[in-house]
Amino acid sequence: MREGRVRVDGRVVRDPEHRTLASAARIEVDGRPVAAEAPVTVMLNKPRGLVTTRDDPQGRETIYRCLKGLDLPHVSPVGRLDKASEGLLLLTNDTAFAQRLLDPASHVPKTYHVQIDRAADDALLAGIRAGVEDRGEHLAVRSVRLLREGERTAWLEIVLDEGRNRHIRRLLAALGAETLRLVRVSIGALALGDLPKGAVRPLTPDERALLERAP
Repeated sequence: MREGRVRVDGRVVRDPEHRTLASAARIEVDGRPVAAEAPVTVMLNKPRGLVTTRDDPQGRETIYRCLKGLDLPHVSPVGRLDKASEGLLLLTNDTAFAQRLLDPASHVPKTYHVQIDRAADDALLAGIRAGVEDRGEHLAVRSVRLLREGERTAWLEIVLDEGRNRHIRRLLAALGAETLRLVRVSIGALALGDLPKGAVRPLTPDERALLERAP
């Protein structure tokens, strides 16, 4: 753009921050018309140990390892799962769709199965439901329930409708519980299902519609 190679409705535009409506404007690069890519959204069963970014300055492996060899346009993750977390992650080239899913005002629920290092007694569950203050932020959940437990560990189902950085891990740590595993199993009505670890597949039109109607 700064080289003057981009025209919008016949006028050279050099400002990369210039906003226009792609569906209504005529955009050309080097005199050739540019059309928007078809929207693509895929779901990934993210393995542990991968970071949710395209390039990592520390040289760690990223989720894009799972996309190698696939015929996809440039897609970006919709939100994040930290390196130690796993499960359902969406990637898309549709920025408006991604923004709606990420907007706290949309209240799209995200469901996680979480293994902790202790039994889940009534006091812990009550503390999770009440939420905690941590680093100036109130960390709350939409719901929590006990899935199963043994002598030393328990699995919880936790539902969030907004997520802060390391939300669940920080909340549980504030209540004296360490997170051993954290798996996102659904976003809205879209479930991870039996998608193998590290595998990627496109959303069906019905699945896309489910997310567009969420919550």
